[in-house]
Amino acid sequence: MESMMDDFEIKPILESILFVSESPVRLEALIEILPELSEEAILDGINQIKKDCEEGSRGVELVEVAGGYQFRTKPMWAEWVSRLKRVKPIKLSQSALETLAIIAYRQPVIRPMIEEIRGVDSGWVLRTLLEKGLIKIMGRKDVPGRPILYGTTKAFLELFNLNTLLDLPSLKEIQPPPTPEETSKEEFSRKETENNLSDKVSTGNEAKG
Repeated sequence: MESMMDDFEIKPILESILFVSESPVRLEALIEILPELSEEAILDGINQIKKDCEEGSRGVELVEVAGGYQFRTKPMWAEWVSRLKRVKPIKLSQSALETLAIIAYRQPVIRPMIEEIRGVDSGWVLRTLLEKGLIKIMGRKDVPGRPILYGTTKAFLELFNLNTLLDLPSLKEIQPPPTPEETSKEEFSRKETENNLSDKVSTGNEAKG
């Protein structure tokens, strides 16, 4: 079998697999699909594709998102793709972004903690985020009442164009020095993370296609 693979270029094989997949393909999946190739050879092929896509004349790019690899429309061409697909971008309310930011940075987190930070009931917002598949129930906290623990999903990573949660900017990176006018550090941190996610969701929506 190895001799047969020698007769083919790795790059077009990987391109074909990644092209037909509707979701990011993990490296582990590629290794399983292509047992004839070493992990090093697969990664080398992926890097070749990435380099080829950097050319200005290419309309797509190969990105690492949600723990896998996926072809995505370059943001500069997203407007034309949207005319074909006619898919409305996912829009999140300020309340949803606020809640999602708290979950993203504090997960696994329980509803009482979310509501303590926001200062308002968050039940309907959590239900909306669950319906959209952006958050999930991760279990229950081992305290009286056993409240539900919430965390983000793979769909969250895809929407915000993140490979892993480690790609979220740290609070220090997005938080400038506090000003005297700010009433509390917690409030400022919450608003900054919300705005940061809002910017990322716009980029994620443009990149898909």
